[in-house]
Amino acid sequence: MELDEMKLAWQQLDRRLTEQASLHRLIHRGQGMDRLRRGLRPLVWGQSVQMVFGVAAMLWGISFWTTHLGAVHQMACGIVVQVFGILMVAFAGWLLHQLQGIDYAAPVLDIQRRLARLRTWRVQVEAPVFAVLGSVVWVPAMLMLIQYDFDQAGDDYWNHAPELAGHLVFSGIVSLLLVVFAYWLVRRAGHRRWLENNFAGSAVQKAETMLEEISRFEQE
Repeated sequence: MELDEMKLAWQQLDRRLTEQASLHRLIHRGQGMDRLRRGLRPLVWGQSVQMVFGVAAMLWGISFWTTHLGAVHQMACGIVVQVFGILMVAFAGWLLHQLQGIDYAAPVLDIQRRLARLRTWRVQVEAPVFAVLGSVVWVPAMLMLIQYDFDQAGDDYWNHAPELAGHLVFSGIVSLLLVVFAYWLVRRAGHRRWLENNFAGSAVQKAETMLEEISRFEQE
C-alpha cells in the first residue's frame, strides 16, 4: 500500500512539474510575442511616414502636370514624381498589410515564414526599386522647382536654358551609376549579408532573433 501511495505521489508530482513547465513556456512565449510586437512598431511607423510622403509626392506631381498641360517636358516631370509617390504608397501599404497579417498566436514557424517573405520583398524588390528611382527622381523634382520660378513670369525655362535639363539628366545618370557601383563594391568586398540586413531593416533583424530564441526555448 505504501508503494502504491509513493507511485501515486510521484505521478502527481510529475504531472504538476509538466503543468508548470507548460505554463512557463506559455508565459515565456507571451512575453516574447509582446517584445516581437513592440519591436516591429518602428517598422510600422516608418512605413506610415513613407506613405504620407508618398501621398504628398503623388499630389505634387498631379498638381504640377495638370497645370502644365501645354508642355510635354513639364508634364513628364510631374508624371514621374506622381508615379514615384504611387510606388511609395503601394510599397508601404503592402508591407503594412503583411505586418497586420501576423498572427502572434500562430506557431513560430508560420511567423518566421511570413517574416522571411517580408525580408525577401524588402531586399529583392523594395530596396533595388527605391535605390534606382531615388537616385534619379530628384532630377524631375528639381526641374519642377525651377519651372515654378518661371511660372511667375508666365515663361518656360526651356526657352532660356534648354541645356539645363540635359545637365540634370546627366547628373542623374551619374548618380545612378554611383549607386550601382557602390552596390557592386560592397558585394565584391564580401559584405552581401551586411547589405541585405541593412535593406531588411533593424526591426526585421531583431524580430528574427526573437523568434529564434522563442523557437529554441520551446524545443528545450
